[in-house]
Amino acid sequence: MSCSLQSALAQVPRITVSVNGVAIPHDAIAREVQHHPERTPVCAWQQAARALAVRELLLQEARRQGLTAAPQTDGDGRRETDEEALIRGLVEREVSVPEADEDTCRRYYDRNRGRFRSRDIYQASHILIAARRDEPTAFGAACVCAERLLALLKVEPARFAELAALHSACPSASSRGSLGQLTRGDTTPEFEQALIGLAPGETTATPVETRYGLHIIRLDRVVPGRQLPFALARERIARYLTERAHRAGVAQYLARLAARARITGVELPSPTDLRVRA
Repeated sequence: MSCSLQSALAQVPRITVSVNGVAIPHDAIAREVQHHPERTPVCAWQQAARALAVRELLLQEARRQGLTAAPQTDGDGRRETDEEALIRGLVEREVSVPEADEDTCRRYYDRNRGRFRSRDIYQASHILIAARRDEPTAFGAACVCAERLLALLKVEPARFAELAALHSACPSASSRGSLGQLTRGDTTPEFEQALIGLAPGETTATPVETRYGLHIIRLDRVVPGRQLPFALARERIARYLTERAHRAGVAQYLARLAARARITGVELPSPTDLRVRA
């Protein structure tokens, strides 16, 4: 744990966290904090304390039921601790989730078809005139330069690659302005909005401002995304729905256990929060 984190945690009030009278040591929570990155030390502390309270709650229940640890080894050779094995055994015993059937998977596919479509690919080129708003003189000169280039391109659009190589402040100048293949999220929001609004072969009518400066953008080609057939998406959907149902089942089971337990220092979701019967 870093010294700065230790210093920040020292400012967190020492609240006693316990489950059915079993206290969670302050030092254990401090060690757990590193696994819960949050905006503030207090939030990280609360998440760490909650995680250890859940662990203690599950271990108490596993021992109450007389379960025996049967540690397993994963594909990387990591062997479970006895406590991890007890918790896994308890969850496997108490939380039963049926696999998603064909009809359920089909309904999910039909309602979320956009998730099973490859992304559109845009081939684009641009000319970047570097400019910053906080440097008014330079920014004004950049605007004049961009407008002159646009005026020239309206008359001689075939010179785009030549002008990009001569004037662009982007490394793509060495490729005559070509940015290659882009998908949504690859560029700044302003650049992307302008790009997807163009027709193939069209150039932006006005300079597009981003944090990098002023861009003259040309859309060269669009390769539309393709819909993935249900038959190919079926296994992924079934796995996702089963995992989602399992997470919900575990949360509901924890809420029921917490409703019967005496927990201090942290709050766990109640059956009412999850709208399930205690």
